[in-house]
Amino acid sequence: MQYAIRRTLINIPVLLAATIVIFILVNLAPGDPLDFYVNDEMGVTRDDLAHLEERFGLNDPMAVRYVKWLGATLQGDLGFRFKNGDDVAEVLIERLQRTLLLMGTALLIGVVVGISLGVLTGLKQYSVWDFSFTTCSFIGISMPAFIAGIFGLYVFSVKLGWFPSGGMRTIGQPQSFGDLLKHLVLPAGTLSIFYAATFMRYQRFSILEVKRADYIRTAQAKGLKTRVITWRHTLRNAILPLVTVIGLSVPTLVAGALFIETIYSWPGMGSLFVDAVSARDYPMVMGIMLVSAIVVLLANLLTDLTYGVVDPRIRYE
Repeated sequence: MQYAIRRTLINIPVLLAATIVIFILVNLAPGDPLDFYVNDEMGVTRDDLAHLEERFGLNDPMAVRYVKWLGATLQGDLGFRFKNGDDVAEVLIERLQRTLLLMGTALLIGVVVGISLGVLTGLKQYSVWDFSFTTCSFIGISMPAFIAGIFGLYVFSVKLGWFPSGGMRTIGQPQSFGDLLKHLVLPAGTLSIFYAATFMRYQRFSILEVKRADYIRTAQAKGLKTRVITWRHTLRNAILPLVTVIGLSVPTLVAGALFIETIYSWPGMGSLFVDAVSARDYPMVMGIMLVSAIVVLLANLLTDLTYGVVDPRIRYE
């Protein structure tokens, strides 16, 4: 319990520092938040801009604006969009659910495929399986998410027509789990390629390292069956380093989801971020960055707690 509390408390100053960085970066970005309202056809005057500056508090010093924004954020108020006046928090909640669905599915595919192939190649070192999947892993690691997305869209949607080219549901048809799954397979599958290849490489190296450990040789000398040694000793200890790797992959998973959502028109936070940046929608940009930071911190916290569960030495230390 003390370990969990300590790890949780550490994230509080980190989150506070993240809010400062987010606010400074957004406010130092080129352009002006009021540029969205400047329209020659509407005849916006200098007095109108001054009124808007006062309304949004843009004429206050940056430190004052940060304190006001942080205070409102702690109360769950992320402001309203410049683009259409929608509540930022309500939009983010809806979009975050869709992004987490995409990220969670991609991560699940990556973990299952990566660990399975890593165990296979680690136990069968220098075999045909090892050389074949290792070569594929090099290709997967070196392939950016947007390249995998474009390739998957062209082959499996345009050419073969196996999956829809974008969206979350088929227009004109009632919503169903099967239809959602059909739209989810292609974006989640292409997003998981890099992570499946990465997890496979780490799992393979971990298997090979554990196989050379003294306690494995001791178990073999005792005459234990190979199956017992593999499942009870080798795999149980080889999985520990991968827990950290999976947790540390969340930040890159968030970035990869941005490209995949744009390519496949997935209505999540990635496509929303692109729209907010192009419209200079500052409240939405800061809201998305804040939510992304919270997701990453929660993933790291969950990783630390999981590592403490699977390896009791971490808690005792």
